Amino acid sequence: MGPGNVLHDTLLFRVIYDWVGQLLPCWLSYAVAGLAIMLLLVNGVLLGAGLFSWFERRIIGRFHNRLGPNRWGPFGMLQPMADVVKLLLKEDLTPKGADRIVFMIVPVAMLAPVVLMMAVVPFAKDTALANLNVGVLYILAVTSITSIAIFMAGWSSNNRYAMFGASRGVAVLISYEVPVVMSLLGVVLVAGSMSMSDVVSAQTIPFLLVQPLAFFVFLAGTMAELNRTPFDLAEAESELIGGYHIEYSGVKFALIQAAEFGAVLTSSAVMVTLFLSGWSGPVSNYLGWAWFLMKIGVLAFIFSWVRATFPRLRIDQLLAFAWKFLLPLSIINLFATALEVFFLRDGAGTLDTSDLWIMAGINFGLAIGCLLVFGTMIQDKVRPASATSGATLSSGEVN
Repeated sequence: MGPGNVLHDTLLFRVIYDWVGQLLPCWLSYAVAGLAIMLLLVNGVLLGAGLFSWFERRIIGRFHNRLGPNRWGPFGMLQPMADVVKLLLKEDLTPKGADRIVFMIVPVAMLAPVVLMMAVVPFAKDTALANLNVGVLYILAVTSITSIAIFMAGWSSNNRYAMFGASRGVAVLISYEVPVVMSLLGVVLVAGSMSMSDVVSAQTIPFLLVQPLAFFVFLAGTMAELNRTPFDLAEAESELIGGYHIEYSGVKFALIQAAEFGAVLTSSAVMVTLFLSGWSGPVSNYLGWAWFLMKIGVLAFIFSWVRATFPRLRIDQLLAFAWKFLLPLSIINLFATALEVFFLRDGAGTLDTSDLWIMAGINFGLAIGCLLVFGTMIQDKVRPASATSGATLSSGEVN
């Protein structure tokens, strides 16, 4: 399947291509349709990041029994626009002695994986912007750009605190990438494909029920990779001022923040696709996109709930949680899934609904046992630090 066929297999591309094809030559219609999809993707991610920043600040305000944004627009809904205007008007500074080229590339490198991930996520049937048969592998590949971007930010800033923050951030990304990848292998084994659309089609029951351990590992590992509380060691204000992006201001800082908030939505979209049956739901042929967005909202709420609830971990606790807790869970889940698929699949190599329910029963019992055993073993090692190192909000997020 060539690149052209990948695009032509998507409904959105065909609609745009046919519409502009009435006015333009074939080759130009192809280019215009591709550019339209790119603009739609980039602007959709940026708009979603702004909306989620407002949503999270309102939700955390409720959790903390304080006011969130409430001045600009109804319920403060225009606050993200006010923040954008403020950041656009701020002076864009570059530190003395910094590597200017690398320093300028970092915000784009941070935002690129967020946009690229959404290219293979199907919002409804046949609506993925690119229908790749290796969609899961593609997502794992593009997300690795983030670790490079974080190191570039710390190294190019010519700031020791930024470098320390980048070193922590890269260590966390590398550590948590291992259990996250292994958790997805179980999903691929059950679905029998790495295509995102095929994974959704294989979920006659949600893989959340079939792969509960994989979902837990993926959720926790994703929170750590997204630098979310309680895993936000790269932004530990009491130690590193602001982490790897301390020297960034103005538009560059806005793009980095947009990447962090947008990554929550894109990661939620990936989890909805892999574990929550994607667009499937009642009358999904007509409202598949609505079910998809509602499921994203639920997961985004969980991200905010965790951020508002748990205190920040120390760096040793954070790494111990990855290597001594999530990694054993992902290995056990992978071996158990491989054995179940080997014994339950039929002659055609597929699993029917009854097989999935059997796996769900086995894996739920396995998940409960593993969480009890390994949770007790790791409890003392990752016990939250003192209240002085607890989860805090930056000054810009207090209101």
